Amino acid sequence: MTSTTVALLQISPFGTDQAKNQAKGIQYCRQAARLGADIALFPEMWNIGYTSFDPDRPGARQAWFDLAIDRQSEFITAYQTLAAQLNIAIALTYLKNRSGLPHNVVSLIDRHGDILFTYAKIHTCDFDPMEAVIESGEEFYVSTLDTAQGDVEVGAMICFDREFPESARLLMLQGAELILTPNACELEINRLSQYRARSFENMVALAMANYPHPQFNGNSIAFDGIAFDQDGSRDMLLVQGGDQEGILLAEINLAQLRKYRQQEVWGDAFRKPAKYQALLSQKSNPPFNRSAARR
Repeated sequence: MTSTTVALLQISPFGTDQAKNQAKGIQYCRQAARLGADIALFPEMWNIGYTSFDPDRPGARQAWFDLAIDRQSEFITAYQTLAAQLNIAIALTYLKNRSGLPHNVVSLIDRHGDILFTYAKIHTCDFDPMEAVIESGEEFYVSTLDTAQGDVEVGAMICFDREFPESARLLMLQGAELILTPNACELEINRLSQYRARSFENMVALAMANYPHPQFNGNSIAFDGIAFDQDGSRDMLLVQGGDQEGILLAEINLAQLRKYRQQEVWGDAFRKPAKYQALLSQKSNPPFNRSAARR
């Protein structure tokens, strides 16, 4: 395998109208397949367009809970059928129903229509009224994705996850070569630089899909993880969108990435994990104590 192409679906939803969101998502997956993509990546919580609720309005939270769907939902099975028809993998995002609080998830559907994993966002934005009523996930996943071009090791993190270096690091340690990142927030220079750093320090390719203007500001982006070549330092940027709706294609040269990972010093090469015991502490220290935080 020499390369894989990710389609970043920077598209606007129809609010909480799941039927319209499903139809539009299918339309864009078809277009991504025509453009030669191996993987189509949605922005965060696509089934309801990352739509929140008014916490002060009686019944609003329960009405929002009622929008959550489970794995047997036709919203999901339609994309499984589509993936098999198009011979393309789809990273589908949605609010997942479960006993207790819902999960904010991405399901990686392979080109045969099978779900390889469903990852629930671990770093929920507990400072936000909507995400404060979403249950955090328990673990990160990496699976071997069989694309039409060959196998690639794929993991996922969602939005706020990327602001914690541990997320991408754990995925790298599990063997991820490519990390898919559904997103729903303003992507400005600091967050984009932070995301670039996740790619550099772990020698992984990263691909992120965000909502366009006016909901957020687009800037969907991908990096190939290769910070140096025979000529010295190089720009890892593959593609970056503007603020308008559309599809961005990120072609990742896996042959070059794999060669680079075998010879460079970052990633897992020279780590000293025995020295990192403080990372396992459940305690937060001043000035970082926050009453809303859930460990």
